[in-house]
Amino acid sequence: QVQLVESGGGSVQSGGSLRLSCAASVHTFTFSRYRMGWFRQAPGKEREGVAAIDEDFITNYADSVKSRFTISQDKVKNMLYLQMNSLKPEDTAMYYCAADSAVDCSLSESHYQYWGQGTQVTVSS
Repeated sequence: QVQLVESGGGSVQSGGSLRLSCAASVHTFTFSRYRMGWFRQAPGKEREGVAAIDEDFITNYADSVKSRFTISQDKVKNMLYLQMNSLKPEDTAMYYCAADSAVDCSLSESHYQYWGQGTQVTVSS
C-alpha cells in the first residue's frame, strides 16, 4: 500500500516562496520504475499537473511553472519536494502529491494511481 502525506502549504504574498514536502511510504521508492508528481486544483478548475520526476531524476514541468518551481526527491528519506519561488496569485490551489509505477514523467492525472490528501497554498497580491 502506497501512502503519501503532503505538508508545507500556507499563505504567502505574491513573489514569495514555499517548499512543499511529500512523505512517501517505503514501498513507493522500491518500485523498479516509478514517477512522482505534484498536481494542483484551484476552486472551480480541473486538477492540473505541475511537475513530475522519475527514478532517474528526469523532470518535467508545466509551462506555467517552468523557471519558478523545482521538483526534487530524496530516495534515502523517501521524500518528494516542490520548491516554489516567485509565487503568483494564480498559483493558489490545493497541491497534491501523486505516485505511480511507470516509466515516464507524465503530467496527466489519469497516469497516477496513488494520491495524497493535499496541502493548501494561498498567494495574495
